[in-house]
Amino acid sequence: MTTSDVGTTIQTVDGHRLKLSNPDKVMYPETGLSKQGVIDYYTAVADVLLPQLRDRVVTRIRYPDGVGGERFFEKNAPWYMPDWIRHFTISASPGTGKAAKQVRYPVIDDLAGLLWMANQAALELHTPQWHVGPRGGVRNPDRLVIDLDPGEDRGLDDCVRVAHIVAERLTEDGLRAIPVTSGSKGIHLYAPVDGRRTALSIHVFVQKIARELAGRYPEQIVAVIGKDERAGKVMIDWSQNHPARSTATPYTLRGKAAPTVAAPRHWEEMTEGLKQLTPEKVVSRLEVDGDLMAEAGLR
Repeated sequence: MTTSDVGTTIQTVDGHRLKLSNPDKVMYPETGLSKQGVIDYYTAVADVLLPQLRDRVVTRIRYPDGVGGERFFEKNAPWYMPDWIRHFTISASPGTGKAAKQVRYPVIDDLAGLLWMANQAALELHTPQWHVGPRGGVRNPDRLVIDLDPGEDRGLDDCVRVAHIVAERLTEDGLRAIPVTSGSKGIHLYAPVDGRRTALSIHVFVQKIARELAGRYPEQIVAVIGKDERAGKVMIDWSQNHPARSTATPYTLRGKAAPTVAAPRHWEEMTEGLKQLTPEKVVSRLEVDGDLMAEAGLR
């Protein structure tokens, strides 16, 4: 059921009453995509996005005045969040043995929760590779991620070349990666893991691979986080497997000048001339390709 008032739309979604405000507000000035357009996109991809969010705490990047205005990261659930959205209070750096602040993280379980977040101008949704149990216990990761980040004078074509190198190396350890164009500058590679290893052990494992490949291909690859060192190369960012870190969730929007999406891709696409995908393109591809993340065992 949907009703409307000036500047407000009331919808009943999954049995929950949602007040969606300022639907005509422009979130992406370059293309004119409005908040209603953001809500429409997240509704269209909910069937594939929600499995990526399931049982994972979510950090949001909010753009109250659209991508041309200020943004802020939000980990804690706001006090006014509806009580029907699940939340867990856990360490900001679980499983490390280090003292860290406690964070009241939300978990997005359904379309209603997803649209509530969209109405808060949470354009970007970021999740860790680990997940939580029904009472908030932190479970081992069921996936790993490698972020390929181009340095100065490098671009997506360079990331494509490195993606093939990294994927081939992962196969030596029995891991099959799927590429996800990040919606930003680079490429994310995801691979399912069996859940037997802790986040810290996977963090170390990916770090070793990054350093190994940087030593093998020093003209192309760097495994050092600093921006100066990555100039003219592609950085293999292994740090996003740390339990305190999160990554742009597959199918999330990104807060760039024009709307783009962190989108799974076929390996056959990973050639020169690859482009980041728009929300419209992602929705149309789903009708043809289905959920590539699910096909890779990642849902």
